[in-house]
Amino acid sequence: MVPLMDPVRRLFRPTLRSPRALVAWEGWNDAADAASGAAAFFLGQFEDIEPFATIEPEEFYDFQVRRPLVEISEGGTRRLDWPTTRAYAVEMDAGVHDGIVVTGEEPNLRWKTYTRSICRLLADSDAEMVVTLGAFIGQVAHTRPVPLIGVATDPRLVEQHGLIASRYEGPTGVVGVMLEACREIGIPAVSVWAAIPHYLAANPNPKAMLTLLDKASEILEIPIDTSELAAVSEDFEDRVDEAMSDNDDFVDYVHRLEEQGEDTAPIDPAHSDHLISEIEDFLKER
Repeated sequence: MVPLMDPVRRLFRPTLRSPRALVAWEGWNDAADAASGAAAFFLGQFEDIEPFATIEPEEFYDFQVRRPLVEISEGGTRRLDWPTTRAYAVEMDAGVHDGIVVTGEEPNLRWKTYTRSICRLLADSDAEMVVTLGAFIGQVAHTRPVPLIGVATDPRLVEQHGLIASRYEGPTGVVGVMLEACREIGIPAVSVWAAIPHYLAANPNPKAMLTLLDKASEILEIPIDTSELAAVSEDFEDRVDEAMSDNDDFVDYVHRLEEQGEDTAPIDPAHSDHLISEIEDFLKER
């Protein structure tokens, strides 16, 4: 039997100060692009940043599900774009910790091998802590602060950082497997999930991105300037409010979501499907 090659391709070894890692994937774990968008915004603050390592896709993706893309450059050169996971080294000007950001698409195959490969890379890079980001669609109102749910290798980290403890049981994505891989290798890890209003799920949600990134900054103790994202978030909420003001049914529905709590019966989606569909269509038109 031919042994499998190491899927981690190391391009160079960065020199980092007590690094801590932020990890986010596109796909099932990423409602409204909140998790991947938060990581992309953070990376976008650094010019000409290049990955120091990649995860080769051959073992982990079904190329009939996620086919490589053909791209043509201005000079006419054709190249293939594969679904590659990339790790970036981020040298911070302030604070005592540098950062590592890992981004990619959720793989189709061999999740345990994939997440263990990432964890070995992080351990080799002396990462002290990992924060993974995720987002799910929930019955929450856009007018309220974004709820943040937490899971951690040490449950005390959830309470320490003011997260709502998750009681979810059921199918999981690669984020859940990554947490288990961190536990195996002994790296403390926290998974932070944002709840996205279901009637806004078709659009990227900068408010959720901002909330996730601010919480990641707090946990990792890495200062991240989110002022630009905060301005985009405020504009996004203003535009949703403006659209909502023209639809009385929408206003009433959001108010019901705002009042929903422990002492009130939750809204039954089965009895609201038609209204929700109308709201989504209305927002798309606006």
